[in-house]
Amino acid sequence: MQYSNKFKAAMVQKMTGPGAVSANALAREIGVSQSVLSRWLRLASEQVVSAHQHNFQGAVSVIKAKRPKDWTPEEKYRVVIEAESLSDEELGAFLRKNGLYEAHLKEWREQMLSALTKGSAPKSSKGSTEQRQIRQLEKELDRKDKALAETAALLVLQKKARILFGADEAEPTPKRNGK
Repeated sequence: MQYSNKFKAAMVQKMTGPGAVSANALAREIGVSQSVLSRWLRLASEQVVSAHQHNFQGAVSVIKAKRPKDWTPEEKYRVVIEAESLSDEELGAFLRKNGLYEAHLKEWREQMLSALTKGSAPKSSKGSTEQRQIRQLEKELDRKDKALAETAALLVLQKKARILFGADEAEPTPKRNGK
């Protein structure tokens, strides 16, 4: 059975609008199969069927949809700035026109504010590589400092042992090969 674009748009609106109904529940209610309703919903995610943009023949105009999660940061910024200057009634129409919910605006506004409070651009991987190299060099320096301290302690002990046991510093040390 062929359904009009207007009917399809109304069913998609019921499945996505305020108080949205699942495709299964709507299928039981109106007698259209769930798979058909799901297909309409899938197609509507690719194209926004806007019932408020009728032309004179009563056909529904279709415009390409863009999911809010696919918006670029520049687009999100533009929408948040535009929405700030609107009244509640204008805001509702603006959100419907752009296929957004007020929650999207709140989330994007919070993201922008948190980005501003954190400072400038996020740290690059180069910075973390440099930090890792600095930590490695500091560990190596600590290790060498400990080795130097140990060597100095051994030299002091060797000197004390010579003094204690009366070894004459003028005597040459015996050679290992027995000569």
